[in-house]
Amino acid sequence: MKAGVREIRIDRAHKLNALDRDQIDRVRREMESASVDADARVVVLRGAGGRSFVGGADLHELVALDPESARAFITALHEMIQAVRDCPVPVIAAIDGFCIGAGMELAAACDIRVASEDASFAMPEVKVGIPSVIEAVLLPRLIGWGRTSYLVMTGETIDAVTADHWGFLERLVPADEFEAAVEAVVDAILESGPRAVRDQKALTRRWEGVTLDQAIQAGIDAFGKAFEADEPAEYLGRAVDRLRRR
Repeated sequence: MKAGVREIRIDRAHKLNALDRDQIDRVRREMESASVDADARVVVLRGAGGRSFVGGADLHELVALDPESARAFITALHEMIQAVRDCPVPVIAAIDGFCIGAGMELAAACDIRVASEDASFAMPEVKVGIPSVIEAVLLPRLIGWGRTSYLVMTGETIDAVTADHWGFLERLVPADEFEAAVEAVVDAILESGPRAVRDQKALTRRWEGVTLDQAIQAGIDAFGKAFEADEPAEYLGRAVDRLRRR
């Protein structure tokens, strides 16, 4: 693993990485650990086993829920996904295989989604008698209201090409190019200024909840603040040197 890269793996391959409470709590803790790591530059979130990113929530756990425990379970799941959104460095969803229900919500919470052509996507909660909730709310921002409604109201599965066409993915590659594609995105982030990338993620998150004018002003403030550190001079100097060598 390259310096500054943290990998977090959903590790229940025998269950297609379906999320139970233990897995939810572990992933949340690992995300929180990455968030306070001053040396972290990027987090790669992936599923174990090569067949599934996340195969949804564990049905055996869901079937035992009552109203009180259901609220506790879904709150814990939200807190895990929120830890991804709160992470101060970019989080890449490396999606290979099934990306179902909570898995699609988790991927939506990531900053960049890279998938192999073997991936498939669905929000099938209505097929088991419950609505899609929590971070399903992120889907309209990525794929639009109509396509979100199709997924959450029919529970139907879409293939990776469709997910890419709808705007859910940033990169879609053949299965044999998947690891190289993830690494290329990681390398692009590592080549950028570490403080600038953190500032950019914070600014991007802020854009979500303010008016256009407020977002522009926040950008002006962030631009000025960037020059309080040495990073712009260092990276701008490199860029100028490259231009001189042409």
